[in-house]
Amino acid sequence: MFEYLEPDASDDQKARSLPLPPKSGANNGGTRPQTPEKVRHMLYGSLAAIDRTIKILHSFGYADPNDWSDPIPVPQGGGDAVEKPDQWMVIMTKIVRIE
Repeated sequence: MFEYLEPDASDDQKARSLPLPPKSGANNGGTRPQTPEKVRHMLYGSLAAIDRTIKILHSFGYADPNDWSDPIPVPQGGGDAVEKPDQWMVIMTKIVRIE
């Protein structure tokens, strides 16, 4: 279902784009058409950790930093066993194509 590609040892550390799914339609030998579906990503953590994660996802070509919401403070007492001060949350909705 999910395909994870290990980087080659010869790959450098520069940002690379994620592979795109194969094209569908008349040119693809009768496979099902792709349908769009929304996926919501939520990041929780410190502002520094959230900022770093957003930059990493951008370097992979997955999401533009402007696609994320403004940081929202997470209220204390959210049910975590360990209270973590200074927690923030950002949200992004991405449309992916499902075959």
